[in-house]
Amino acid sequence: MDLAWYTNHRFSHRVRIGWAGHQAHHSSEYFNLTTAVRQKWNPWSEAIFWAPLPLLGFAPWTIYVAFSFNLVYQFFTHTEAVGKLPRPVEFVLNTPSHHRVHHASDPEYLDRNYGDILIVWDRLFGTFREETHRPTYGLTKPVDTYDVFRLQYHEYGSILADVRSTPRLRDKLGYVFRPPGWKPAPPDGAEDGGALAPAAGS
Repeated sequence: MDLAWYTNHRFSHRVRIGWAGHQAHHSSEYFNLTTAVRQKWNPWSEAIFWAPLPLLGFAPWTIYVAFSFNLVYQFFTHTEAVGKLPRPVEFVLNTPSHHRVHHASDPEYLDRNYGDILIVWDRLFGTFREETHRPTYGLTKPVDTYDVFRLQYHEYGSILADVRSTPRLRDKLGYVFRPPGWKPAPPDGAEDGGALAPAAGS
């Protein structure tokens, strides 16, 4: 379950249609226990990443129990009240320090520390970053609203607008399935086209 969580979480940051659902969780410019419950209303991607578990023989009730433990643990990691924990703990487990990095909009912290209970997946797959300074929280492009519907769904509208803005199918698919911030190559084969910008506030 923890590996499935990592892969789903990484997908939700690096594929724009996944980010459209997940970004609401990152929209707060504060980092406290209330941030933990600022969740998306449309958790459709979990079903894709959880599906292999019953196919591997895990009983559905064990998946729900493990998922419940994961969610409860996540509440603990959303705080600035806990500093760095002893080194062995920080090496193995996702801690508030590691998760503060994950919620940062600082360029050096973007798209890091996707782990849920374990941080070892990030260490294994090259997405780990240690906290070296206090992060700046929120999205790289703030939403600047308290409208819960806009907070939840504005990125879907942005995707739709981008898809409508280009005639090429390849670019339409890019706006949906490439990372947040992706742009199509400019005309005449300019060298800087199709750049992959960091995820918007991941």
